[in-house]
Amino acid sequence: MIHLPYINPDMFVIAGMIHVRWYGFMYLLGFVTAWFIGRDRWHRLGLNHDALLDYFSYVAFGILIGGRLGYMMIYQLPLFLQSPWTLFTVWKGGMAFHGALLGGLVALILFSRSRQLAVFKMIDFTMPLIPPGLFFGRFGNFINGELWGRVSYLPWAMVFPRSDGFPRHPSQIYEMFGEGLLLYFLMNWHRRRPNRSPGMLGAWFIFHYGWIRFVIEFYREPDHHLGFVAYNYLSMGQCLCAMMVCAGLVWLCVAKRQHVLPRAEMLSST
Repeated sequence: MIHLPYINPDMFVIAGMIHVRWYGFMYLLGFVTAWFIGRDRWHRLGLNHDALLDYFSYVAFGILIGGRLGYMMIYQLPLFLQSPWTLFTVWKGGMAFHGALLGGLVALILFSRSRQLAVFKMIDFTMPLIPPGLFFGRFGNFINGELWGRVSYLPWAMVFPRSDGFPRHPSQIYEMFGEGLLLYFLMNWHRRRPNRSPGMLGAWFIFHYGWIRFVIEFYREPDHHLGFVAYNYLSMGQCLCAMMVCAGLVWLCVAKRQHVLPRAEMLSST
């Protein structure tokens, strides 16, 4: 059993007013990592540096808005309906991956249309860049001592500072390695495979993220205000991830019927 010490969520405070938090810093690290990974691949698309800046601006805005709106609508709907302005109380925390994914996809579609680019080609470019952000985001959850796992008495179980004192699975660490590292290697393996149709990387991402998180959620404590939402067994996250797995499989079936990219064009797009 490991007793996790309390870690101040503030990295530092500027002028006694501006709080720079670890969680926000982890989001920044995710975007910076995606920038460096995607920068070289970007030029293979035949696009310039200004377009890259526009791309990241669109996607970052979509992720932040979608993540916050998704959290309020999925996990805090009664509060959101009663007090819609709580959407803007971002300093209290609360982001949802599924909302961030939808927001990012909408932003990606808008960007692609503004630049007259193929949407599926941009999706294939984007999806392998997401796992590092998930890795850092889950590490931010761990530092904050939030989203811990279910009670466990395994040797690596942890007692979190703001929990009820029971040792629990460090599910944030599980998600770091599952949604971050494992998903990163899976996406790059698919990226390098020949005979890939446009949009298939998007389908593989939806599918792999869905099953990885579905499994890890069995070790994560459900949100206290929701509990188990299906059959007194599945959490809200698992229900959403089950839909992702189904959507990913349907997308894969549709994508496989599309025109297969030549090897040279496939590499240039990712």
